[in-house]
Amino acid sequence: MFQSFAVTSTPQFGKERVNALRVALAALNVDGFLVPRADEFQGEYVPASAERMSWLTGFTGSAGVVLVTQSQAVVFVDGRYVTQLKEQVDGTVFTGGDLVGEPPHLWLEHNGKKGFRLGIDPWLHTGAEVRKLEKALEGLGGALVFLDHNPLDRQWKDRPAAPLGRVKIQPLDHSGILAKDKLATMAAEIGKAGADAVVLTDPSSIAWTFNIRGSDVPHTPHPLARAIVHADGTAELFLDKRKAGIEEEAYLTQLSNLEAPSSFDDKIAALAATGKKIMIDPDHAPFALSERIRVSGGTIIEAIDPARLPRACKNTTELEGSARAHLQDGAAMVEFLAWLDQTQPGTITEIAAVEKLEACRAAAGQRMQNPLKDISFDTISGAGEHAAIMHYRVTTESDLTIADGTMFLIDSGGQYINGTTDITRTVAIGTVQEEQRRFFTLVLKGMIAISVARFPKGSRGIDLDPLARIALWKAGADFAHGTGHGVGSYLSVHEGPQRISRASMQELLPGMILSNEPGYYRPGAFGIRIENLVHVFAASEIDGGDLPMLGFETLTFCPIDRRLVVTALLTDEELSWLNAYHQDTQEKLLPLISDEAVQNWLKTATAPLSR
Repeated sequence: MFQSFAVTSTPQFGKERVNALRVALAALNVDGFLVPRADEFQGEYVPASAERMSWLTGFTGSAGVVLVTQSQAVVFVDGRYVTQLKEQVDGTVFTGGDLVGEPPHLWLEHNGKKGFRLGIDPWLHTGAEVRKLEKALEGLGGALVFLDHNPLDRQWKDRPAAPLGRVKIQPLDHSGILAKDKLATMAAEIGKAGADAVVLTDPSSIAWTFNIRGSDVPHTPHPLARAIVHADGTAELFLDKRKAGIEEEAYLTQLSNLEAPSSFDDKIAALAATGKKIMIDPDHAPFALSERIRVSGGTIIEAIDPARLPRACKNTTELEGSARAHLQDGAAMVEFLAWLDQTQPGTITEIAAVEKLEACRAAAGQRMQNPLKDISFDTISGAGEHAAIMHYRVTTESDLTIADGTMFLIDSGGQYINGTTDITRTVAIGTVQEEQRRFFTLVLKGMIAISVARFPKGSRGIDLDPLARIALWKAGADFAHGTGHGVGSYLSVHEGPQRISRASMQELLPGMILSNEPGYYRPGAFGIRIENLVHVFAASEIDGGDLPMLGFETLTFCPIDRRLVVTALLTDEELSWLNAYHQDTQEKLLPLISDEAVQNWLKTATAPLSR
């Protein structure tokens, strides 16, 4: 099993740990301290040794930050995690904050006392974050204090060791472009920017650039490493050699000088001391890095990570690999859904469902000789009211029986050498209420709207996001998460800069893979999400049109529960799309399934709907 299940979600030491941290802050002469979810690499998924926020609070979500002062401890999360936060943290110690509407810098502006001194670990915050905090504190006559050690780390006595996950080469038939060619292209971009070198601090960019994959963090196959790439195409890769075998080390030394991670600080300082112009991405690089360059005499050029957009715009090899991975994953999902549908309601639990789905993915990988490397994130398996918790993570304590007359939501994905998958299906267990079917259909209308969208070049995620919400808005409802996130190629299941959301200003470009996942959540009652992955492509010309258009091509094929669809609420175009999608699903997946009973289930699950 790739997924583990916590015995309890209730923190045992929140009060004790917060009080000990307050004692340390007083000794450091600061009034507060920020504990972000991010690690030194600013990743969403972090190793056990960097789970500071979880250790302090008990909260296990993938985004957030804690502000601890002498009188308050505020845990800032976004809309996905409001319910989860209430369930996981001690409400007598921590209060909830709004990471989107009033993040820490705005909270300080509104609530901080005059002269407030805020301590931070400069390796855990980006330059962009630091600027916001400094501005807020300046208005209070306060100061941002860069601590030379993390006081929480000194308190964390049983902190796990840093990971030493093995590195593997991502072969050309899956990467599509040689690493030496990626480095040459990057070197040209460095020169165009007027820089002498760039520092890559995002492990996903390291993995993509050098065509390697790692195993340092859960579910995301990137190695925790940094690199310096120079305008002449040479590079230094700061990777612990214990992570590489003989073949991997020989491969990497042909592309770069392989350096110990402990030498990074001195190497970047020495480079800066020669007066070099060094590119860093202020939205992803730790502030400590830019500060080290500045004090050492270098010039900082702020620019987007040069691997970020090329990594997001998948090449033909990556798109073809992703399509194959999704078909294999779809076959595994069909086997799981057929099993679930044929199981007596009230006899299995949320955890049993997770275990069965993972077994289906593993079996499909063996059968198709494309092994499941990992799940792409901890599976969200929510029955009834748990489905209303957007990023619910089942524990042995919360494990519900999947009861008759409820809806069951399962959001999951796999990591395969040829692609990363992410799919959500919400299904009826027995007969559910008509109100739930109505909202399921409204969510489906939003998903279809994104699937069939055509849009001109230059369109951004913020431009398309309303399409997924209009049907819900007309019903006086909405959902508190983005419509879609970027997805990597056997990399992170949450990849930027592409998104479909209220705030995404990134232009959507051909080759970008995104999720399409509107939802609806009624706390304490039920939750709905339907998710496919799509990629941006150059659409065919529209007769009589003036502009070349882009569109989305669907990658995910798996039945959408027909029993939950109120066909009267669908337009002719929407019903036609659903029937065509189900026909494609049947044709693509039937050859991948050998069990006759599952084949018959698939045929029934994809039969055409009529009014």
